[in-house]
Amino acid sequence: MDKKLQNNVAIVTGAAKGIGLAIAERLARDGARLVLADLDEGGLKEASSHLNKEFGAEVASHAGDLSHQSTAEKTINAVPKMRAQAYGRIINLGADSVRNGLWDHAAYNAAKGGVHGLTTGMAREFARDGITVNTVAPCAVNTPQMVAITKSNPALAAKFVSVIPMGRPAEMEEVASMVSYLASAEASFVTGQVISVNGGSTML
Repeated sequence: MDKKLQNNVAIVTGAAKGIGLAIAERLARDGARLVLADLDEGGLKEASSHLNKEFGAEVASHAGDLSHQSTAEKTINAVPKMRAQAYGRIINLGADSVRNGLWDHAAYNAAKGGVHGLTTGMAREFARDGITVNTVAPCAVNTPQMVAITKSNPALAAKFVSVIPMGRPAEMEEVASMVSYLASAEASFVTGQVISVNGGSTML
C-alpha cells in the first residue's frame, strides 16, 4: 500500500476500539506515526501494541478525558504547530443522521450537529494557513455497539438500516478510507465539507 502519510503524525481520539481503532489501523498502513487518545487506558494499551506489531507503527498514547481542558491541551493542541508549518488536516467524525433525523437520536444529533458547525467555522478560519478541516459523517456502522444492538434488539437495528438504500450498515474500514483520503496531501482543496459515508441514506 502507498505510504502516503509517511513522516506525518496523526492524532486519533477514541482509538481504543471501534471506528477510532479502524481509523488508526488505516493511517498506520498509510505510514503515519500515531498519537492515540481514549478514556479506556487498558484498551488503549492493547490498541497501541496491536498497531505496533501488526503495522510496525510508531505509537504514543494518552489516556484521559478530552472534555477536560488540561487533558485536551496536552493531547490534541496541534493547531499552532499546523499553522507554524503551514500544513495540517483536521478530520472530525459527525453523523449522517443530522441531515434527516433518526429514531432515538435527537440528543446525539444535536451534539454531532455542533461538530458539523465547528468544522465549517474552523475551515474558514484556517483556510489560508494550509489547514483543511472536514467532517466524515457515517450512517449506521457495523461497530461492536451495532453488533450488540442487532443481537439484543434486532427490530431496532433493522429500523436503523431500513433508511440505507444499500441495505446494510457501513463497515468501519469504509469510514476509515474516507478519513485516509482527507488526511492526505491529495485532499488539499477539500475543506469545510461534511462528507457522508452512508450507502445513499441521504443524497445531496
